[in-house]
Amino acid sequence: MLRRIVNWLFLAPIALLAVVLAVANRAPVTLSLDPFARGDSAFSFSVPLFAVIILSMIAGVAIGGAAVWWKQGRYRKRCRTAEHDLAAARSETERLLADLGRAEAAPGGALAFLNRPAA
Repeated sequence: MLRRIVNWLFLAPIALLAVVLAVANRAPVTLSLDPFARGDSAFSFSVPLFAVIILSMIAGVAIGGAAVWWKQGRYRKRCRTAEHDLAAARSETERLLADLGRAEAAPGGALAFLNRPAA
């Protein structure tokens, strides 16, 4: 519950700032994707300034997230390997416990010498 309150305390001002930014920067700007053409080119668009800023932030978050995901790949691989090893160890443990249970149930089993009185 406290975590949600803290999230709202941080996210609400950021959302309010984004709305204020969008309202204050509605004027269209020319976004040109051709660095060599000075005038109108086929790769220029007229978009509101807030759209350029917000889309740039979204692209930055996406690129940063992809970089972090790529960088942490080795840790995810280690985790998968460890989970596989843990599952194998658990099945081996269960098998050994079942074998031990059968050996103890048999009257002359492998561990029968433990029940003999000391000489």
